[in-house]
Amino acid sequence: MKKSLFTFFAAIGFVAAVSAQDGAQTAKGSWLIEANTGFGGEGITAHSANTGFSLISTDNSTIWGIGAEGGYFVADDLALKAGLGYSDFDGLTVFSYKVGAKYYVISAIPFQIDITGASIQDIPENPLWLGLQGGYAFFLSDHISVEPGLRYNLSLNEDFTDEGIFEFRIGFALYF
Repeated sequence: MKKSLFTFFAAIGFVAAVSAQDGAQTAKGSWLIEANTGFGGEGITAHSANTGFSLISTDNSTIWGIGAEGGYFVADDLALKAGLGYSDFDGLTVFSYKVGAKYYVISAIPFQIDITGASIQDIPENPLWLGLQGGYAFFLSDHISVEPGLRYNLSLNEDFTDEGIFEFRIGFALYF
């Protein structure tokens, strides 16, 4: 029993030490570059506007995407962000964009709100999503964090889809 308790508290101490930071990364005037990947949703609907990394193979189709996001801290813990992405759905070309804001509660718990859209080749209506995301920033060093979190994308298009998309995401961020 003592070994289990020791192991439990040692693990908590390790996580706290790894994620401890002084807030300098999220201070006003700092820059942020992120790469994300998400798990959840289904097919083209889930990944029609993506500024992260993705690779999905379903129903004899391959969907892949690449993208990144960047931001500038306009105040301590508050960054304005923008992102770009490119995806290919078996030859169907998609260019994505994202604009939003990210706020770090106690410099370690990020919450994000954004608008994500896409321009899809040969599609009369392009998707537009309102995204809400929250998670935790594990700071591996003064300039690197890993940010697992949950994201919900709400469609702003009546004709595109009326369903929201729930995702588990893992982000990797660099701070300058």
